[in-house]
Amino acid sequence: MNWRFLLGLVGALGLAAVTVLAATAPRRLPPGALDGFESDPARGRQVFLAGGCASCHTAPDATRATRLVLAGGRGFKSPFGTFYAPNISNDADAGIGGWSADDLANALLRGTSPEGAHYYPAFPYTSYRLADPADIVALRAYLATLPGDPTPSRAHDVAFPFNMRAGLGLWKALFLRADWVVRDLPDARAERGRYLVEALGHCGECHTPRGALGNLDLTRWLGGAANPVGAGRIPNITPARLSWSDDDLLGYFTTGFTPDYDTVGGAMAEVVENLALLPEEDLRAIIAYLRAVPPVK
Repeated sequence: MNWRFLLGLVGALGLAAVTVLAATAPRRLPPGALDGFESDPARGRQVFLAGGCASCHTAPDATRATRLVLAGGRGFKSPFGTFYAPNISNDADAGIGGWSADDLANALLRGTSPEGAHYYPAFPYTSYRLADPADIVALRAYLATLPGDPTPSRAHDVAFPFNMRAGLGLWKALFLRADWVVRDLPDARAERGRYLVEALGHCGECHTPRGALGNLDLTRWLGGAANPVGAGRIPNITPARLSWSDDDLLGYFTTGFTPDYDTVGGAMAEVVENLALLPEEDLRAIIAYLRAVPPVK
């Protein structure tokens, strides 16, 4: 046996592994990336509503009275295991009360924790990474006004090899998009809608089918997907299937009633609860964007 060749091969493989790990290590924003942005809780509340934070991070049995207690605990099933939304309340120990705006920005824009670990993409930083840093600074200011809760975050129920977070760096390198999905839009209103749908609202995370590795199939953007937590499908909301008028959609976003006088149900009920509190201009911007999305038949 040629021991020199074997040692050289082992060394080369080791060097390649180290190179890949270094290239896919968690990344943080450069120092000063948030300098000059205003801590505006009122603006942050609008970001909070558009981002649907309470829809995931309230307790499973939360009521209207406890909707702003962001203690986490909801489970989200996937082919890779069950992920549990963490406590993001203002508690300094169990929640994110000790986080800076930089910590929040790195979580949302880079998928990186304050400790320097990759977050699983069950947390939709895949969409939030397109958010305006000024909105994130404002969101941090608003979250600081909400109550703290000492409930510990629940550990994810994810088996090997998916519990190895180091591999998430490679997943990010393969699948994190650096730009908008829909680039050619007719006007500023539709562009505002794109920001609300593709970034803050992360609508594609539910309404777009996924590949074998959990990545969004951008060729079928908003074209409908299997329901990960139950029977049926999450609908296609591209122009190929979205036949409602603008007024129908506006009414649905603000009241939860469909044109057929049915009512919104499932997870979408909480989405509508948030949408109803947004300015009408933002809702019309979402509608303008949905009209401009390429149809998926």
